Amino acid sequence: MNKIRAAIVGYGNIGQYVLDAIIASPDFEVAGIVRRDPSNVPDELKKYQVVQSIKELKDVSVAVLCTPTRSVEEYAKECLALGINTVDSYDIHGGIVNLRRELDAVGKANNTVSIISAGWDPGTDSMIRSMFEFMAPKGVTYTNFGPGMSMGHTVAVKAIKGVKAALSMTIPLGTSIHRRMVYIEVEEGFNFSDVASAIKSDDYFAHDETHVMQVENVDNLKDMGHGVNMVRKGVSGATQNQLLDFNMKINNPALTAQVLVASARATMKQAPGAYTMIEVPVIDYIYGDKEALIKKLV
Repeated sequence: MNKIRAAIVGYGNIGQYVLDAIIASPDFEVAGIVRRDPSNVPDELKKYQVVQSIKELKDVSVAVLCTPTRSVEEYAKECLALGINTVDSYDIHGGIVNLRRELDAVGKANNTVSIISAGWDPGTDSMIRSMFEFMAPKGVTYTNFGPGMSMGHTVAVKAIKGVKAALSMTIPLGTSIHRRMVYIEVEEGFNFSDVASAIKSDDYFAHDETHVMQVENVDNLKDMGHGVNMVRKGVSGATQNQLLDFNMKINNPALTAQVLVASARATMKQAPGAYTMIEVPVIDYIYGDKEALIKKLV
């Protein structure tokens, strides 16, 4: 079997779990790891090639982008133009259609495939919401996250000037409304009130109730646990009162990483272009013989 050679671009919270998921997948092998500082090599990476640019790696089938959301487009376009498929966990819901359009053009021009927003929300939750939609076409779906650490929001806070360390917690208030609890360490020379105002005005936080608190040590508060509850009350045909309910409690980066690797597998089975997870056949994410999977799962 020719294994899928996957490069990990970025080695933070998600990248470390992506390595675990690749190692555990019988159809994958590690092509290398791309880091900003390739001289900083932790023990678990010493057996792999660690580089500063993906151009330094050979025979890469797919790049798993574990970068901040706001840099996904740049990295994806570079990889796709090099003939490398990409997957990412881009999580700005309002930007997904435009990102798909941009990467679709690059993918088709270079005979490559990108699956975008391949995390759990957006991602697998999007697939559940889609199923709810055709099971009860009329109705309302509420998606309630947490309580737990939001990686995307935490990364967004860390990028704000004056933030030394950060943790963003998502607290569900019900009916898809959330409170953001943001804990930060402030860099010396910066005013907490100014930093807090900058956080609250960032697009990640401007649409939710957000509280920013200064703490001495963010690490003492961290817990990678998260979760989601999705509920749809709707109508099937002419029958009212259909209640659909989905729950999960997860380790956030571990699940995101597993979905990314499954999506990397799926890129090898699609025509050139860019896709969201709901556009890809479910069976393409799963390792194994198609008929055997049908027999097992249907």
